[in-house]
Amino acid sequence: MPSPSPRHANSPDLVALGAAIRRLRLERGLSQEELASRSEIDRAYMSSIERGQQNTGIVLVLGIAKALDLTATELMAAARL
Repeated sequence: MPSPSPRHANSPDLVALGAAIRRLRLERGLSQEELASRSEIDRAYMSSIERGQQNTGIVLVLGIAKALDLTATELMAAARL
């Protein structure tokens, strides 16, 4: 299991982003493993992202958005960020 981001784990913004990713994933009928694979992220890391434990970089956010068939702007709007 990945270590949480030491300074930012559980920040409201990361929790909101993770919750939005999880909600959108479930709406699309994707397993966490499938979304992780499509995003080229380890499944355990995806789990950590969805729980708001990781301060995810822009390249990973772009990959997750693409895997969800969204733009980064749409993903951020879904998270209300």
